[in-house]
Amino acid sequence: MNTSADLLKELKIDRKAPAGREPPSRRGLWIGLGVGLVVLLLAAGAWALFGRKAAVEVRTAPVVAIAAGGSSASVLDASGYVVARRMATVSAKITGKVREVKIEEGMRVEEGQVMATLDPIDADAARALADSQVAAARSQVENVSAQLRRAEADATRLQTLVGQQLVSRSQYDEAVALRDGLRAQLLTAQRNVKVAGNNLSISDLGVDNTIVRAPFSGVVTAKAAQPGEIVSPLATGGFTRTGIGTIVDMESLEVEVEVGEAYIGRVQPKMPVEIVLNAYPDWKIPGEVIAIIPTADRGKATVKVRVAMKVKDPRIVPEMGVRVSFLEEAKPAQAQQPQGVRVPGGALVEREGATAAFVVGEDNRVALHPVKTGLAMGDDRQVLSGLTAGDTVVLDPPPALKDGDKVKLAGAEAE
Repeated sequence: MNTSADLLKELKIDRKAPAGREPPSRRGLWIGLGVGLVVLLLAAGAWALFGRKAAVEVRTAPVVAIAAGGSSASVLDASGYVVARRMATVSAKITGKVREVKIEEGMRVEEGQVMATLDPIDADAARALADSQVAAARSQVENVSAQLRRAEADATRLQTLVGQQLVSRSQYDEAVALRDGLRAQLLTAQRNVKVAGNNLSISDLGVDNTIVRAPFSGVVTAKAAQPGEIVSPLATGGFTRTGIGTIVDMESLEVEVEVGEAYIGRVQPKMPVEIVLNAYPDWKIPGEVIAIIPTADRGKATVKVRVAMKVKDPRIVPEMGVRVSFLEEAKPAQAQQPQGVRVPGGALVEREGATAAFVVGEDNRVALHPVKTGLAMGDDRQVLSGLTAGDTVVLDPPPALKDGDKVKLAGAEAE
């Protein structure tokens, strides 16, 4: 059994230990410190990766000021389509084989621009024949003119000889008849030259008809023919095409809607409207009623209404679906009525029994603003206080979103 003296000997430092080697007790201390430090570093890294709350991805919308002067309310909503008042399927005036097509869908063409060419072999041959006929008619005129000059000289000479009774009267009469006949032949030959010239002009038109040009400026929406195909202005069936392509004048776009005949009395010419494209539901386009077509559809009990768009934009294309709201005339706003701002209805939430909105700050952190709401403005709401024009609010905020949370804008790259 160890005594106290033996225990004290064990605690004594061995001075004779090899250099560079620490006593077992000291080595254990250093090892323990190193392990603890590693554990602390790992814990700090785990907290940095998993302990920090990730930014919530949200959609946002701007707060818009309401213009003074009152607001307009919708008296009727209807659906329709974007249509073009000026649209044409361009075809050749003659039947022929397509040699070259110079258009593609989406291409813009100007009035008179060449869209396609047909094989001109037949037209060129007809023109060459007409040109030869003109040359032959002119040669005939020269021949008859030469004969007429000789006949006129003979008639003049015989007239002198008849007066001197050196030739018979019959010889003179024959010379005069020949001269008059040649004069008639010359007139006929000259008219034949004119006819041949007109025939040449027609042949030139035949050559020009092998070139298909755009009748007006617009955008190509369909390409209907390819090189080698036969095209004809008449529907002949088989493999014959009836057109080269379709072009649309984008400046002539308007909206056509069908209104139930029971509600057509609410619509008036020049009435202001608000147009929303199905493809861009957040884009409100101002417009006005052009005309009410004075006939009804018996089967659908509707009346067609033409609506003009006051905005021209490349995003608006024919056959797009639209929703049209017919608006009543704006009423003057009362002086004491606050105008406030306009925000999307999806930005307003209920927090602790009050209506509020999350406003995004410069550091992408949200601040909860209590608001006071006013009138409903379609899908938007009037906010009388709590927000200012130019603020950015969160759309459809998640229930877990709180004041001071950091957010990430939808579509933005993560930091």
